[in-house]
Amino acid sequence: MANFETLLKKFTKLSPKELVQLDKACGWSLNAAELTAAQACFRRIRREPVRGELETIAQTWSEHCKHKTFSGPVRFRSKGKTKRYKNLFKETIVKATKALNKPWCLSVFKDNAGIVEFGKNKKWGLAFKVETHNHPCAVEPYGGAETGVGGVIRDILGVGLGAKPVLNTDNFCFGRLASKMKLPPRALPPERVFRGVVEGVRDYGNRMGIPTASGGIYFDDGYLLNPLVYVGCAGLIPVNKIDKKVRPGDLIVSIGGRTGRDGIHGATFSSANINSETSPGAVQIGHAINEKKTLDVLMKARDLNLYDAVTDCGAGGFSSAVGELGAETGARVRLENARLKDSALEPWEIWVSESQERMILAVPPGRLPALEDILNAENCEYCVLGEFTCDARLLVTFNNETVADLGMAFLHEGAPNHEKEAVFTPSAARRPAKKNNRPHLRTLKELLAHPNICSRHSVITQYDYEVQGGTVIKPLQGRSGDGPGDAVVIWPHSVTGDLNDFAGFAAAHGFNPPVGRIDPYQMALYSVDEAVRNLLCVGAEVSKAAILDNFCAASPKNPEVMGGLALAAEGCHDAAMAYGAPFISGKDSFYNQSKDAAGRQYPIPLSLLISALAPVEDIRKAVTINFKEAGNPVYLAGISRKGLGGSVYEEIAGTGDNLISAVLMKEAVRLYAAVLKAMKRGFVAAAHDVSQGGLAVTLSEMAFSGELGAKLYAGGAAAEKELSETELLFGESPSRLVMEVVKEKEQEFLKLVKGLPIRKLGFVRLEPVLDIQLGDKRLLREDINILKGLWKRELL
Repeated sequence: MANFETLLKKFTKLSPKELVQLDKACGWSLNAAELTAAQACFRRIRREPVRGELETIAQTWSEHCKHKTFSGPVRFRSKGKTKRYKNLFKETIVKATKALNKPWCLSVFKDNAGIVEFGKNKKWGLAFKVETHNHPCAVEPYGGAETGVGGVIRDILGVGLGAKPVLNTDNFCFGRLASKMKLPPRALPPERVFRGVVEGVRDYGNRMGIPTASGGIYFDDGYLLNPLVYVGCAGLIPVNKIDKKVRPGDLIVSIGGRTGRDGIHGATFSSANINSETSPGAVQIGHAINEKKTLDVLMKARDLNLYDAVTDCGAGGFSSAVGELGAETGARVRLENARLKDSALEPWEIWVSESQERMILAVPPGRLPALEDILNAENCEYCVLGEFTCDARLLVTFNNETVADLGMAFLHEGAPNHEKEAVFTPSAARRPAKKNNRPHLRTLKELLAHPNICSRHSVITQYDYEVQGGTVIKPLQGRSGDGPGDAVVIWPHSVTGDLNDFAGFAAAHGFNPPVGRIDPYQMALYSVDEAVRNLLCVGAEVSKAAILDNFCAASPKNPEVMGGLALAAEGCHDAAMAYGAPFISGKDSFYNQSKDAAGRQYPIPLSLLISALAPVEDIRKAVTINFKEAGNPVYLAGISRKGLGGSVYEEIAGTGDNLISAVLMKEAVRLYAAVLKAMKRGFVAAAHDVSQGGLAVTLSEMAFSGELGAKLYAGGAAAEKELSETELLFGESPSRLVMEVVKEKEQEFLKLVKGLPIRKLGFVRLEPVLDIQLGDKRLLREDINILKGLWKRELL
C-alpha cells in the first residue's frame, strides 16, 4: 500500500511503465493511452490527483460503461481489401435504425432501455433491455445471476421516468455438463455454474413478482470457463413519462439499498480477462425485497411527478449514476450522507461501490417532503447526497475532504480511442460426398435427447412465469403444458388496467454461435431471421418487430476476434434493413476468456444474441406449436437447402460438413408476410420454426406437444436439387417453419400463398405415431410418446 501511495502522490511524473504498474495494483483496467490521457489532464491543471478521481475515470472509461470497442475506429481487412470505420456501432447498427426511421420507435440508444409504441390507444411505451453478467457468474454463479437480474430490472425502472416491469428473459451459455476437459485452478465445474445461475435468476425474479418466461440454454465447451448469462426485462411506461431532464438545483436523492464493500471495481473487473487470481469480491450481493420496495416507491412517485429524472446505480455505482445524470449540468456530492452497510469504507469506495438495489433521483427541493412520505410508507431507505449544479463540474467530498473534482467534459469526452485492427480469413466450404449410413430414427432420438434441443422444463418450472396473470402463450406449450415454444405472448393488463384491450406483445430470441464459427456475417443474419421467425410463429406483427443486439466475445485486442465482430455488425445492419426491424438498444461484453496459472487462454466463441419484441394485435388469436386436430394438413414454408454446417447433426456425426445456406432475406420477408396474413385470417392452427435439429425435430415436437401423430411425405418439401435425406430431415437451413392448416380453410390458404415455397407434407392423425416417408421409402416411424420421453430428459 505504501508503494501505491507513493506512486499516486507523483502520478503526473510517473513513467509509462510505472503507470501500468499502478493500474494493475488498483484494478482499473485502463490501457496505456488512457493512463497517459489522465496523466496529461492533471499535468494541465498542475496538481496530483486523489485516488477518487482516478477511480472515477476508470469506471467511466471502462469497456463495460463506455463500450469503447464498438464506438471506436476499426480497420477491417479481408480478402485483400481494407475498410475503415470511424465508429463501428454508429456505422452499422445505429445506421440501420436511423435509416428505417420507424415512427413507433419512441426512444432508442439514449437511455437505459429502448422504447417502442404499445397498445391501440398509443398511451403506452414498451421498454426492453437485455444485459449480460458473465464475469460475475463465472466466479460466483448465484450472486452474479441474481444481481444481473436485479440490474436489468433497474434499467427498466430507470428508463424515462420509470417503467413497470412485466417480463423477465434469460439466455444462458454453459460448458457441457459431461465435459471431459480438465479445469484450471479455481474454475467452477459447469454443473455448479448452471445450478447457481438458474437459482439466482429464479429467486430474484420470483421475489420481484415478475414473470421469467422467455429464454434459452446453450451448451458448448467454449463456455466452460466463461459462461454467458444474458438477462432481460420488458416494462410498460406511459408515453408522457418517457422524457426526463435534470435541472440545476435538483437534489441528488439515493433510494433503496445501502452502500457496502460488495461490487467494488465491478465495472473494471468486467472489462478484463478472468484469471486464477480473480476475486469473487467484485460480485455484488442482491436483495430482491429492497428492489421491490424501490419499484413500488418509483411507480407512486412517478405518477405524482415528484422527480425530474431517474437512473440506476449499476456499473460504477454513484460515480456513474451521478456522473451520467449530471453530465450536462454538474453535480455536488457529499458522501458522508450515504447510508452504509460498512462504516469502515474509504470515501472512494463509497463512491464506486456497486452495491445493488439503489436508484438516483433528481428531485426538486419543494417535492422532497412528498417523496419522503412515500419512502417512509414503503419502508424504503434513502439519503440526500447533494444537488445538481450549473458549473459542468463533478465535485465530490467526504466531510469537506475532496474525493473528486473533475470537469464533466473531460470525464465523458476525454477518453482516447485508438484504431483497432480487424481481420477475417474465410474458410473453404466443405460438403462431404461420402454417404452417411446412420439410421435416421437413431439420429432423431439422439437429437431429441441432445442438451441443446431437449426440454428445459426442469429450469422453466422453477420460475413463476404466471405471476401478474398476463402470460398468455407460455414457455411450455401443448395439450399437457409441457412442450416447447418459439415465443411467449404477454398481455400486460395488470399495468394498463384495461381488460377490454386485448393488445399484447411477443418476445423471442435468435442465437447461433456454431454458424459464427464458420461465417460471423451469416451468424448475424441467422440470429435475426430466427428471432423474427419465432415471433411470427405465435402470430406477432413482425413488420413492427424491434430488436436488441447483445455481442459477447473474447479479447477485441485480437484482430481475428475484432474481425468477427465487424462482420457480425455488418450482418446486423443488413438484416435490420431487410426485415424492417430497427435495433432499439443493445449491449456488448468482451474479454470473455480465461487464463489459468500456466498462462493458457480459454476464449469463448463469438456469440450474438438477438432479442426481439413485436405487437400481438389480439392475444386471443395467438398461435401455439402443438398439432390441434386429426385430418388437418401439414405444410412446410421455406426451402430446404444443402449443407449441415453449424447444425446439431454435424456436432454428433462429425462429418466435417461446414457448408451453410445463406439467408435469403428478401424471400424470407415475402414468405413471412403471407404466413402472417394466413394466421390473421384463422387459416393456421399451429406453427413451429425449423431450427436446431432440423425438420424431423420440429415435426416431432409439434406431434408430441399436441398428443397427435402425423403421416408425412418429406418429398413434398420445397428443396434444392440433390438434397440428401440427412439434409432434408436434419439440416438447419434458415427461414423455414411448419404449419398445421385448418382443413376447412385449406383452399383459401393455398390461394393466399400461391407462388411461394409452401408445400404440403401430409396430415395430422389420431394414431400417436410420427411416420415420415420419401416416396415409397420409410425414413422413420416411431411412437410420439417414446420421442417425447427422450426429449423430456432432466437437465437439472
